Amino acid sequence: MGVREIQAKSVLRKQKKIDSWFISHYGMNLYRGCTHDCAYCDGRTEGYYVEGEFGRDVAVKVNALEILNRELDPKRKRKPLKKGYFMVGGGVGDSYQPLEQKYRLTRNTLVLLEKYGFPVHILTKSTRVKRDMDILQRINRKSRVIISLSFSSMDDEISSVVEPGVPSPTERLALLSGFKHKGFTCGLFLLPALPGLTDTPEQIDRVFRQAMECGLDFIIGGGLTLKEGRQKEYFLDVISTHFPELVSGYKRVYPGHAWGQAVPEYYRSLNQKILHASLKYQLPVRIPADFFRDLLSEDDLVIVILEHIDYLLKLRGKVSSHGYAAYSISKLPGSVSDPKTKPGVIPGIPKSIQAVIAEILETGTCRLYEDLIRGS
Repeated sequence: MGVREIQAKSVLRKQKKIDSWFISHYGMNLYRGCTHDCAYCDGRTEGYYVEGEFGRDVAVKVNALEILNRELDPKRKRKPLKKGYFMVGGGVGDSYQPLEQKYRLTRNTLVLLEKYGFPVHILTKSTRVKRDMDILQRINRKSRVIISLSFSSMDDEISSVVEPGVPSPTERLALLSGFKHKGFTCGLFLLPALPGLTDTPEQIDRVFRQAMECGLDFIIGGGLTLKEGRQKEYFLDVISTHFPELVSGYKRVYPGHAWGQAVPEYYRSLNQKILHASLKYQLPVRIPADFFRDLLSEDDLVIVILEHIDYLLKLRGKVSSHGYAAYSISKLPGSVSDPKTKPGVIPGIPKSIQAVIAEILETGTCRLYEDLIRGS
């Protein structure tokens, strides 16, 4: 392992609009690079500019806490930070990878987030998050915490090949169950499901069934992207070594796309499997509004619910303009609830969606959303 200590100029990453997957405006990479060495990780992609050999070399932002303290301190802000969860994890380096045991950047970041009263969403593949149960419980009582663990399947044998540096799915699921029993909101990210390996109806059913048995609150699933260059080359090398019979299929499904997308029919097929399992086990495939309704501004609540509706309708094979409406609201100069920008005068939004927006503003939810998220 190669470790390089660096001085960061900034740590907090701000989204242009709220991220409806994570219910977050802000994220952070405390480490660049990751020794979990997942075969499919798009952190290998040249466009992320992670120096060294991905999976072996990691840059540690040793001044991250000093920078974060300045970035989080409300006394230094002309405008308060936007409401929502602060994402601790994801990006190009898992915040609970092995180096965290030495540098403790993640734990000390949680201390800062507790100090300033911010809600937290943890996304990790590591069971090391259990170390910070004490501080996470304090944050959960004070503001709120979501604990999410990432999986590609529930198969320990497959995981040992494609996720060699992380605990087994069995261990990760047991950890989530433990957090759930401690009163945390807990979710599972089935990202990515791998074609021919972990995306079969049986494999996806197994993920949803075991998540339901553990009492998890949601599952968010999605397909693999394979960007041309290092990511695709490395992944296909792993597949050709361990599952050579799948290589030709991957080349058909991923013929080459600027963003690494599979052919559209593959995602449609995967979505049908996810939808079927979601309806069977009554597990939401987005974070339900019960866990964020009281945290967000009116505009962000409307944007998130509209984007969730858009996804849930398209998951069912239906056409939807709700995502476009959410984007339009994010570009408004004022609030969607202001008289000058009320739903009835937002250009390009159909009357049916205007009614949905009005219902969300009045009640904090809408019937269409509740029916979709609960699988009606």
